[in-house]
Amino acid sequence: MIGYLVLIGLVGCERLAELVVARRHLAWARSRGGIEYGRSHYPWLVLVHAGLLVAAPLEVWAYGRPFLPWLGWPALALVLGAQTLRWWCVATLGRQWNTRIVVVPGMPLVDRGPYRWLRHPNYVAVVVEGIALPLVHTAWVTALVFTAVNGVLLRVRIRTEDAALRGRTSDLPAG
Repeated sequence: MIGYLVLIGLVGCERLAELVVARRHLAWARSRGGIEYGRSHYPWLVLVHAGLLVAAPLEVWAYGRPFLPWLGWPALALVLGAQTLRWWCVATLGRQWNTRIVVVPGMPLVDRGPYRWLRHPNYVAVVVEGIALPLVHTAWVTALVFTAVNGVLLRVRIRTEDAALRGRTSDLPAG
C-alpha cells in the first residue's frame, strides 16, 4: 500500500506540474487574444480527476484490495505509458497546450507528433490512466466509476474543443 500511495503522490505532483505549465500557457494565449471555451465543464473535470487520486487509494484501504502482480505491473506500465504520451502532447503543442480549451486566433492546428496519428492523443492518455491507475492496486470500482463519469465529461469536452478549433464559435459560449 505504501508503494501505491507513493505512486498516487507522484501522479498528484505531475498534475500540479501540469497546472503550472497550463497557467503559463494561458497567460501567453490571453496576451495574444486567446479565447477560452468550456469554462462551465472545466471545474467538473478538475473535481473528477482529483477525485480519482483520492478514491483509488481510499478504495484500496477501505476494502483491503490486494496488489495482484499479474494486473498491477501491466497497469503500472500503462500508467507510465500514459504519462509519456501526455508529456509528448505537451511538448508537441508547446504553448498551445493547456488544461483548458483556449483558441489563439491565427494559430495553426498542430498535425505533428502524436497528433499525426490521433485526433485527441491527450485524451487517450487520460482514459488509459483513469483505468490503469486504480487497477495498479485492484481498485476496480474506482476505475469503473471514473471511466464512466470521465467519459461523459470527455464527450462534452471533445465536442466543445472540436467546435472551437473549427471556428464554429457561434455554437459555443465564450467562457
